[in-house]
Formats: sequence, structure tokens, C-alpha cells
Amino acid sequence: MRTAYGVETVRAAERELMARLPDGALMQRAAAGLAAACADLLGRVYGSRVVLLTGSGDNGGDALYAGARLARRGAGVTAVLLSPERAHAGGLAALRRAGGRSVGVAGAEELIERADLVVDGIVGIGGKGGLRPEAVPLAEAAERSRAAVVAVDLPSGVDVETGEVRGAALRADLTVTFGTHKPGLLIDPAREYAGVVRLVDIGLAPPADATELEALQHADVARLLPLPSPETDKYRRGVVGIAAGSARYPGAAVLAVAGALRGGAGAVRYVGPAGDAVIARFPETLVSDGGPKKAGRVQAWVVGPGAGDDAATVAEVLAADVPVLLDADGLRLAHADAVRGRTAPTLMTPHAGEAAALLGISREEVEGARLASVRELAGRYAATVLLKGSTTLVAGAGGTGAVRVNPTGTGWLATAGSGDVLSGLAGSLLAAGLPALDAASVAAYLHGLSARFAADGAPVGAHDVAEGIPGAWRDVRG
Repeated sequence: MRTAYGVETVRAAERELMARLPDGALMQRAAAGLAAACADLLGRVYGSRVVLLTGSGDNGGDALYAGARLARRGAGVTAVLLSPERAHAGGLAALRRAGGRSVGVAGAEELIERADLVVDGIVGIGGKGGLRPEAVPLAEAAERSRAAVVAVDLPSGVDVETGEVRGAALRADLTVTFGTHKPGLLIDPAREYAGVVRLVDIGLAPPADATELEALQHADVARLLPLPSPETDKYRRGVVGIAAGSARYPGAAVLAVAGALRGGAGAVRYVGPAGDAVIARFPETLVSDGGPKKAGRVQAWVVGPGAGDDAATVAEVLAADVPVLLDADGLRLAHADAVRGRTAPTLMTPHAGEAAALLGISREEVEGARLASVRELAGRYAATVLLKGSTTLVAGAGGTGAVRVNPTGTGWLATAGSGDVLSGLAGSLLAAGLPALDAASVAAYLHGLSARFAADGAPVGAHDVAEGIPGAWRDVRG
């Protein structure tokens, strides 16, 4: 599992480590890792042209020391000092001894445009807001150039705590981060600026209980997958109820059922007006026309996809004493007090527009502050919340504790009906007994992985994503 920590936790861990190391040793560790990453990206270091964009903080020092290492290997290294009087003295001296040089901001744009590699050491983890005006032309020159851009710890101009980008920022091809991941490197929109993220171990040991973000990996998901034993029957595997679809949107019911069946449910009970469409596609589905209360025993419910204005069914499902997943129209029709008052787990799965409506803010505000938004929703509704989007985030009920970020998503999932498949898949995992946080996280992981496999670089439909879930499941299990 990858973990990310906030600024104060990282700084405390750095102070604790520096107290046990010789002076400057921690920066040398970071610089060595940064220089190695730059060399890997260049391929051929000797004769390459490297420009360091250096601010006044430790990131500038890291860049200068790394530049010195590259200069000793034959690179032509020039440091652009944004604050010459506050440049890291030791790093600057090391660069000059190695044959590198330094210049001011004037005329630096031409150097950047001719460079093979640009190292962004302008702002450290304490930076807030976008780039300062004097740095903006340098960032623009890097964008125009053919140079590869490497960010030191984080791209300058992004908010490392939240992933927000409140102004101009420097876009990197590679971000070399030290000790631990930072939240902004894993959450859009900042994640888009980070490029590939490479973690350099410098010996930090932040406390596990201070984790801000978690990103599951294959091994984590494999441990959580519900697997049948020889004694398992279809009821022990979990029965999930699907209350979805309408005369206008029967496909939503079909896709939600598809996700549930591919998600390992022992049986799927469907209630709603799209029974004929569901049976035609999935004859194994148990269809009822008597409403949720007469559908038979289930271990979890999914309600809302394509439901139209059927508020009564949403209310009936919310009154059930089993885990409930609320999606799409269910989010709009559910009364907040009914959600907050539930004793069984609730999982809400909004996209940014639905989250904005629930929070009473604009969609742009949600997309610009995804971490704050998912935590606010989870706290306000006392529910686990899966916020869909370019970065899918899952916050546990109440909004406290580490938020999970899904690493498997792809832009090909931006297709009608893919959210219905995700709802069915997550509902099936809830019925199998996974806690809401795990069910949502595993479902998002498999859903994204399935889309990657199904797309393989080309457009896909939601039904392709559903069909690909068993393959994703097998891949996770190795």
C-alpha cells in the first residue's frame, strides 16, 4: 500500500531523522536520489544541457547538489537563481566546484528553451498558491521547450496538502519525491502536473496513524477479495438487491446487475420496472415486482441508478437494516436525515456534479478541492463516500482517518453507464461482508483495472467494463 502524509508530519519526521544524522546528510540522500532519477531520464549525461530552477528553500538545495553530481559526470549545468541572496550556500558552492554555473532570472528563458533537462526546485512543500510572478515566465519557457522537466519533491505551484492548483504551476514529466508520498501528488488536479512519481527512500519513518492518503496495490486488494470456501453456498457468498432502472432508463438496471454478478455475489435480486430487460440479459437474476420489502432476504442493497423520481423505493431501501449503496438518482431523492440516521453502513457514490448538489457548491469547486469535498460529504452524511472522477477518492464514514485514492482509473471510464457497473460491483462486495470503505476501494480498483484491460488504448462501453471484471479479478490474484 502506498501512503501519503501531510506537511507537518513530514517535517516532524525529517527533524527526528536529522537529529540522528550528520549535518547535511539528509539533503545529500535526497540529492543522490534526484541525480540518479535525472540521469535515468537523460540516458546520456555527458554533454547534456541541464538547467536548475532554484528557489530559496531546501528544494533549491536539493537541486543544486543534484546538479553538482550531474556536472561531475560531464553535464553542462546552469542554475537559475530566483533569489540569489537566499540561495542554498552549500549547494551553490558544490555546483560551482563541479564546474556548474549560476545566473539570475534575466535571460534564463533562452537557456531553458535550449535545455535537455529542466529541474524544478523553485518551491518546497511549504509553498501555497500558484507560482510567484517572476517564476511564471520560466515555467512557460519550460512548457515551450523540448526539455524533460523533473520536479523536486513536488511541482512548484501546486498545493501539496490538498492537490489544489490555485494559480500558475510548473508541469513536470517526472516528480522525484522524498521519504513518502504527499497527498497532492496523488490527487487531481495537482496529480496531472506531477507526471510520473518516483519515491526516493531517505529513511523517514512517519507514524502510521498520521496517514492522510492510502492507495491500494494489487496485494492489498487480493487480501480483501471475498473468496468462496468448499462449504460456501450462494447465500453465504452474499445476496445483493438492486433497485434501479425505470421505463426511461432500463439500461441502468441491466448494467448495475452486470456489475453485481461479476463482483462475486452469490445471487442478485432485482426490483423495479426493468425486470424484462434484466431477465433477457441475465436470466440468473431473481426478479421481483413487489418492491424491496417483498424481494426476499439480501445482505446489501444498491439503489438509485436510473431510478428517475421513485423516491418511495429509495426511502424503503434506506429503512432496511443492511448496508446500502446510494448512487445517481438515489443521491438526489434520499433525505439527508434518513441517511444520517441509519445504523447499518451507507455508501454514497457521487460524481463531482452530484457531490456539488449535495454540498450546495459549484462543480468546479468540487473538482478543484476533491479531498476537502469527499471529507465534507462523509462528515455531513455520516456515510462512506466514493467520489468518482479523474481521481476517485473514498472517505470513511464521518470523514476522519485516511482517505483512499484509487490508482487504476483511466479516462476511458468517462462513458455512460460505467458508474452503474461500479455501483453493482461495490454492492456485491458489501453483500459479501466487506466493510463499506473496503468494498468501495476494491470496487474502484477492479473497475478501473477492468476498463484499462477492456480499452487497451481504444474506446469502450460500460458493458465492456462489466465483462472485464473477472479478468481484473484474476490479475489481482496473480
